[in-house]
Amino acid sequence: MNTIENNEMKDSLTPQQERLDVLKRLMPEIFDEGKIDFEKLKATLGEYITFSNERYVLNWAGKSDAFRVMQCPSSATLVPCKEESVDFDTTQNIFIEGENMEVLKVLQKSYFGKVKMIYIDPPYNTGNDSFIYPDKFSETKEEYLKRVGDKDEEGYMTREGMFRKNSKENGQYHSNWLNMMMPRLYLAKSLLREDGVIFISIDDNEVHNLRLLMNEIFGEENFVALLVWEKKKKGSFLSNSITNVKEYILVYCRDINTFEGLIGEINSDTETYPCVNAVNKREIRIIPAGIESKYKKKNFFLPKGSEISDTTMNLILHSDLVITEGVLAEELIIEGNWRYAQSAMEEYAHNGELYITRDLYLRRIVGDARYKTLKDLLPRVGDDGEAQYNSNVDTNNLFASGWGSNEDADEELRILLGIQKLMDYPKPVRLILKLLASYRDKEALILDFFAGSGTTAHAVMQLNKEDGGNRKFICVQLPELCDPKSEAYKAGYSTIAEISKERIRRASAKIRAEVENERAQHAGEISFEETTEAPMPDLGFKVFKLSESNFKQWREIHGSEQEQWKQQTIDFLNPVAENATIDNMVYELLLKNGKSLNSAIHHINNCYIINDGELILLLESADQSTIDYVLSLHPEKVIALDNLFSGNDQLKTNTALQLRDAGITFKTI
Repeated sequence: MNTIENNEMKDSLTPQQERLDVLKRLMPEIFDEGKIDFEKLKATLGEYITFSNERYVLNWAGKSDAFRVMQCPSSATLVPCKEESVDFDTTQNIFIEGENMEVLKVLQKSYFGKVKMIYIDPPYNTGNDSFIYPDKFSETKEEYLKRVGDKDEEGYMTREGMFRKNSKENGQYHSNWLNMMMPRLYLAKSLLREDGVIFISIDDNEVHNLRLLMNEIFGEENFVALLVWEKKKKGSFLSNSITNVKEYILVYCRDINTFEGLIGEINSDTETYPCVNAVNKREIRIIPAGIESKYKKKNFFLPKGSEISDTTMNLILHSDLVITEGVLAEELIIEGNWRYAQSAMEEYAHNGELYITRDLYLRRIVGDARYKTLKDLLPRVGDDGEAQYNSNVDTNNLFASGWGSNEDADEELRILLGIQKLMDYPKPVRLILKLLASYRDKEALILDFFAGSGTTAHAVMQLNKEDGGNRKFICVQLPELCDPKSEAYKAGYSTIAEISKERIRRASAKIRAEVENERAQHAGEISFEETTEAPMPDLGFKVFKLSESNFKQWREIHGSEQEQWKQQTIDFLNPVAENATIDNMVYELLLKNGKSLNSAIHHINNCYIINDGELILLLESADQSTIDYVLSLHPEKVIALDNLFSGNDQLKTNTALQLRDAGITFKTI
């Protein structure tokens, strides 16, 4: 259908819009987000012009305000939800339910520079997306929090409160998406380790803007790759008569100087490699004695122009070739463009890794695991031709069977949760698993703050099971309401976060059953080799939810409202919020003091002892015996509620002095 036919099906255009449409067809280059850029118009028409603020930079409407939103500190906290967790007291994995920009702010102090790898699958800005972006910059922080905290009668955040649909007809279509992404990516970068890496899934709608944005935030020099993923077989039919079967994964590292690179293949089979590349640089290598031929020299053919002594020819014709007297015969010294240095050749010879072929080529036997770099094309189907969903992973080569497809992802969710088309466009476990495996750190902390259906958490647990790793995940998902017409909603899932948590629970149970089954199969076997029981990976996860602080927040009161000042002062005699609990205060103080959510917490003698004395919290009661016990532990820092000393100023003063004399930092709230 052409443009005129499309327009006839819509409301009639205004004269102004008709002229704009004509201009857009004639000179599309002068338009920016649907509006005329008059500087570009003048330049296009040949008028001499000096562009204002002329420099190479990505700019958009609302960028400055988005910076201010990012820099606004958060008073929110995370509260534990043990009843929704699995193995809360022992697991190192974390799932956080809440708006991800606020969550990233809350995590800054505890996880600054500690995340090894980030994977996110954000909204693609297709024109049908609804997402949060700071579009009301005139509102106060309190108004913003109220808006994004709007809830329905059951306590779920409403679409009206949380989301704004970003239609392509919107005059700031690309700007709105950039305003959403920019602050989150800045906050995420600060959580990455110096040798860390970030993977971002994206499609054609915003890949161009995302790369420019990442150049600005991470630095163009830290660009690693733009991976192309074949996401499906049939693809989606585009308006320009092209069938789309691909998406992208944009990869940046934190610091190119410490980045270790990505692997795309692990080969543990015995193979051989030539030691000489043949033609270019001419050098000589002296090979120690003991290099044997692997072949009987029947029908032996010499390289063109080679001359061999009668003694050597006799060896060739009647036995395996053995090099004697410490070196090869002079006429057998090989020249060429060598792969290995002389010292390496001597080492390989000593290890029995070298042999000579029947036509006098030297090769190396390699039996240990070898890595090949990751290719920037990620095919749906692997070299083995696998084209159907298969939940099993080749443990000998995690990269052997392709990178999975959208159809695989749908099937994974159907098998785990028993619902067809549970979510739109989820990612397959295999895709994320292989990205994880491409970064060779088995102890890595993985962050996904657009967790969706929970694929990243599933992939982390699955990969740990396959290779014995101890990776940990932090996944963040907004409690976004499911569409009432969706299969997920009909199945009883009110929010995307609920789907994600249930998927992780079921994936955990499935992997646990697989490990237990493997153990049972090997239990009755008799083996003459030393064997070890298959390790059980960490299959639990702690659930936390974004919440208001457990402590009252000092409000800025404008003008001379004496009664308000007076009331606020009275309120702060007890700084603890009305709905606060001890457990929630413990975790809030962990975060505010830069401690991990996985910190060891022991409750002894009315004291909360964190990480064997790094921090002690007094939140229940305080007397001299408690203080004496604290002193005996020699902690680094002690935090106490000020009202625990109410009516006993002497105890408070003595406590401060005793802890100071012992070199212990003491703070009261």
